Amino acid sequence: MWYVWLIISGLFLVLEMITVGFLVFWLAIGALFAMLVSFFTSNLIIQTTVFVISSIGLIFLTKPLVKKLNKTDDTIATNAYSVIGKKAIVTQDIDPTLGYGQIKVNGETWSAKTISDNIIPKDSEVIIKNIEGVKAVVELLNEKVNV
Repeated sequence: MWYVWLIISGLFLVLEMITVGFLVFWLAIGALFAMLVSFFTSNLIIQTTVFVISSIGLIFLTKPLVKKLNKTDDTIATNAYSVIGKKAIVTQDIDPTLGYGQIKVNGETWSAKTISDNIIPKDSEVIIKNIEGVKAVVELLNEKVNV
């Protein structure tokens, strides 16, 4: 009966290769445990019980590890985030009610919006606090810098 469990384990491994999750692998390992038990007893109920218990046990024991390994950050890392914390000059008034304005940082022009409820006038110095989509979220540092 050991060869049947070996075939079942192999089928689970093939199935694991074509699925997205990391679940079927533990069923393959459970089948290998059942195969080991089949060397000591020919009782199919005991073999099946070992398969079920070991598979379920492995799934629950390794679930936190798999979650930790698959943990991803929701933000997509781009070079755009490199401007966060940098100073910029306002090239077009930033109006919080319209949600529009422009800044210049590192020689690039960005659309911008402000954290505050006040209009930030052109030629003011701001600091970039965050990036939301394609807009820089800024905070006023100094008004009207001579450029």
